[in-house]
Amino acid sequence: MKQNYKNVAEDLQKSVGQLAKELPDTMKAFSSLGAAAKKNGALDPKTKELIATAIAVAVRCDGCIASHVKALEQHGAKREEVLEMLSMSIYMGGGPSVVYAAEALTAYDQFSE
Repeated sequence: MKQNYKNVAEDLQKSVGQLAKELPDTMKAFSSLGAAAKKNGALDPKTKELIATAIAVAVRCDGCIASHVKALEQHGAKREEVLEMLSMSIYMGGGPSVVYAAEALTAYDQFSE
């Protein structure tokens, strides 16, 4: 089940771009929600992306993993930090999260090459 997460991220960007053209009001609202959630506050952007990736693993969303792991790498997350977050994801999500934790680590390795 080894995905190429760089391709997943590219495809997702295209798909979301198409949605933005066809559902401009909905996607503008979604974008505003994302901007508000990512706004600097008590948590730094890297921590917020660690949380988002943990949720992506728990809900088994390949596109979410690609998007948020790419952002993690851009915010300077270290592999050790990703591994600790994945450990918590596995703990909270059980067996299915083990599979997606492996996928998220693959994504991190691909984006950090």
